[in-house]
Amino acid sequence: MADARALLKTVFGFDDFRPGQEDIVASILGGQDVLAIMPTGAGKSLCYQLPALMRDGLTVVVSPLIALMRDQVAALQANGVEAGALTSNTDPYEAERIHQAIDDGVLKLLFMAPERLSIASGLLQRAGVSMLAIDEAHCVSQWGHDFRPDYLKIGALRDQLSAQLGHIQITAFTATADEETRGEIAAKLFTQEPDVFLGGFDRPNLFLAFEPKAQPKTQVADFVAQHPGEAGIVYCSSRAKTESFAEHLQSKGVEALAYHAGLDGETRQIRQDRFTREDGIVICATVAFGMGIDKPDVRFVVHADMPKSMESYYQEVGRAGRDGLPAATLTLYGIDDIKLRRLQIDDSDAPDDRKRADHQRLNALLALAEAPNCRRQVLLSFFGERDHGPCGHCDLCKSPVETYDGTQDAQKALSAMIRTGERFGLEHVIAVLRGEDTERVRTLRHDQLPTFGLGAHYDKHQWRDICRQMYALGLTSVDPQYGSWLVTEPGWAVLKQGETVALRHPPGPKERRQDRRRSSPKSKTPRKAKPPVDLSERDGELLMALKAKRTELARAQNVPAYVIFPDKTLVEMAMARPSSLDEMAEISGVGARKLEKFGAVFLEVVGQH
Repeated sequence: MADARALLKTVFGFDDFRPGQEDIVASILGGQDVLAIMPTGAGKSLCYQLPALMRDGLTVVVSPLIALMRDQVAALQANGVEAGALTSNTDPYEAERIHQAIDDGVLKLLFMAPERLSIASGLLQRAGVSMLAIDEAHCVSQWGHDFRPDYLKIGALRDQLSAQLGHIQITAFTATADEETRGEIAAKLFTQEPDVFLGGFDRPNLFLAFEPKAQPKTQVADFVAQHPGEAGIVYCSSRAKTESFAEHLQSKGVEALAYHAGLDGETRQIRQDRFTREDGIVICATVAFGMGIDKPDVRFVVHADMPKSMESYYQEVGRAGRDGLPAATLTLYGIDDIKLRRLQIDDSDAPDDRKRADHQRLNALLALAEAPNCRRQVLLSFFGERDHGPCGHCDLCKSPVETYDGTQDAQKALSAMIRTGERFGLEHVIAVLRGEDTERVRTLRHDQLPTFGLGAHYDKHQWRDICRQMYALGLTSVDPQYGSWLVTEPGWAVLKQGETVALRHPPGPKERRQDRRRSSPKSKTPRKAKPPVDLSERDGELLMALKAKRTELARAQNVPAYVIFPDKTLVEMAMARPSSLDEMAEISGVGARKLEKFGAVFLEVVGQH
């Protein structure tokens, strides 16, 4: 591994491997097939890029998105590596360069989408492919959240190339794969048992937070206002919502853009390029956006609508803080979200056993949303990691919530549902509980029920909170056609057998008013950007100057800013203040090629401060 470490420093500018990388690289260099599950930001791409530089032949990287391939090629070329991507967007001159580099035997990494593999088998045979590296390998799972049918054809290509060239090494990487999905990947991509590496799922730099939906646009705008000048993603469940949230953020002085499949291709490309190439852009997008986006300095991810499963949540929040610096997440959720997700599962074409599994995955996410204590413990436990203590870095660790024995409150709500015939929506059930003298209640004679007025000690907002918790706990369900609330078998156990129900205290009017008083921008003037870590004022000023120079260079070369240097490198530069090229070479992320191209330019900026 001495040669690998030398290349790690001279090409990529890193003094040491990140946790888990060295064992994976050693296994690949040893000729083993590999399946690696590593959290986003753990450095998956280096695990196949570094071995590709140390072996004969061409490594083909199968990647799902053109934007990801383009940015990875730009980053490799910036480090002096011969790499290219053949996609539907590759211009003839670039394609000719790639083919010539293949014929000359100097191209080390070729990126391709799975859809192009079947028409490129002749080229790959001629190129002498020695390894297929499958990025975002969870896309092979037919019932996964990012399924791509052409991933299923990789096995046939592997067999075809092996027949011509001998054994083709397969390496597969993903950040999201539970035990079932790992089995699917192994069965569909490998002919022999791979070395499996589970890199752990903890992302300690991510702050995890959930909030019940109240005023979603205000909640999202307030959150974004806490991250002025920072890049972020706001995920929405529909195209219309992406436009609406972007417009609302723009009215608050935020540089926000909508992104969805309904936009024409040129507009989508322009907006995606702005997000990857500029600092401080907030993109409001449907969940397809961001899969494989290699932007390391996304400082926050907001879900304006609840994701559909724990895996989707983990994958999507993982797009923040890939550089390892602090990043924040916020997920909003409500009854309508839960009903929609359950309806989507029930209406899908999946077999019944898959629907049951998908309901369980959704239930796991609901348990995370309604957790009474450390969210990271609940999240990691879902992925099989149960030995973590409270993280101290989630909303519930920072502001613990009190729980109480809510059995009697749950029984009152369940009884009201049953006494009204399980034929009504939540608002009518709450009206009965609170003893509201409405025309509908009187007409239906529900004011004569034993449960009428039993819940007058709570207002309607508090009952909504309690019922949402009950729904998340599986004590109730909602008829997807009529919206009526139904009592489930576990709910009957609470009602008849007195099963204990622990609930969070529902906030009263005073607490809700305090929540609404969070700061938000008062004008369209954006607040000053802040550094991603706590720096002295002097170092912070230097960091902003370094970022300005990086933006200038990136625009001139038409590449994302992080291809020049990621935030993490600039932060270290601002703190270390190198005064020579030798000192600059010691900064993490400054390899030999980047030192030659950019060292003197950034030294000048440091010298000016």
